[in-house]
Amino acid sequence: MIINDQLLKPVILESKNNDRRRKNYNFHKEMEDPLQRMINVLQPDSYVQPHKHENPDKREAFIILKGRLLVIIFSAEGEITESAILDHSLGNYGYDIDAGVFHSIIALEADTVVYEVKDGPYFPLDDKNFATWAPKEGDMDALSYNEKLKKLLL
Repeated sequence: MIINDQLLKPVILESKNNDRRRKNYNFHKEMEDPLQRMINVLQPDSYVQPHKHENPDKREAFIILKGRLLVIIFSAEGEITESAILDHSLGNYGYDIDAGVFHSIIALEADTVVYEVKDGPYFPLDDKNFATWAPKEGDMDALSYNEKLKKLLL
């Protein structure tokens, strides 16, 4: 399947209308697939709670297709240990994250699109171990947490 504007346009529109302000388009046919491949479209006001993939361990990678994405790596205590902006103009195209590493992503431009690859299978109950030191998705201070991270890193 070709990844082009025809594929992306409806997913971008859905991300704008989604309460979470993001939307993925899965290429894998079943959640049990051992390799999860998807397009993930994020708007700047989307919040991804810092999390890690552990027990079961899963690796994850992001490749920027459109826009700009801030990738943040945290210690177990919530300290920022590394960050990168994925942006074609910077020559930063992707980020590969080992299993068991706390991370989050923030879209820096409207309609940011990444190709995401993660070990499967996907089971919502054990897919992510959320950081207890960060706001939960939907919390009133979630977007201000994103702003705080951006001020520190940009």
